[in-house]
Amino acid sequence: MLEKIIVLVEEYSMEAALEHLLPKLLGDIEYQIIRFQCKDDLLKKAPERLRGYASWLPANWRILVLVDRDDDDCMVLKAELENMAAAAGLLTKTAADNGQCFQVVNRIAIEELEAWFFGDWSAVQAAYPRVPATLPQKAGFRDPDAVAGGTWEALERVLKKAGYFSTGLRKVELARSVAVHMNPPNNTSRSFQIFAGAVTAALA
Repeated sequence: MLEKIIVLVEEYSMEAALEHLLPKLLGDIEYQIIRFQCKDDLLKKAPERLRGYASWLPANWRILVLVDRDDDDCMVLKAELENMAAAAGLLTKTAADNGQCFQVVNRIAIEELEAWFFGDWSAVQAAYPRVPATLPQKAGFRDPDAVAGGTWEALERVLKKAGYFSTGLRKVELARSVAVHMNPPNNTSRSFQIFAGAVTAALA
């Protein structure tokens, strides 16, 4: 039975979103979020932190490393995360054979956190009622993970047009406001569902 999950994230808005999302996915299980300054900072410092965890991590704790893809090659980035864990002496979910007890799960948010918000548009509507309810049916928005032109930029344009964030998108405020309303099972973002599945797998 999982006792605790440690989540490594690359920036403040992801931390803000997960503070609301993890309790919905984990129930009463304890969690700790470790936030870095940016993705480069996480990729630079995570190897040492993972080596530290490897020396004492209890068998019923898990580590989840969550980063944005941005413009990186998804396979190359995933391989880098997997190699980090292996070098630290930790077994990842990807590398574990059937029945093996893994310690680390690496997950990539396909392009950015904001894709998860497009995947639960009712949560965005609950936080910002003037946004158009039919947006997910429009061309270019049907696949939350394939919104063209930058996900957060697209969301900023939609919110500005609805009369919000006239001076620019405040990502942390947005993350808190939307995540509190999110319903994980209903999210249509494939990358969110892969992330949620990773959390669920850690509960086994």
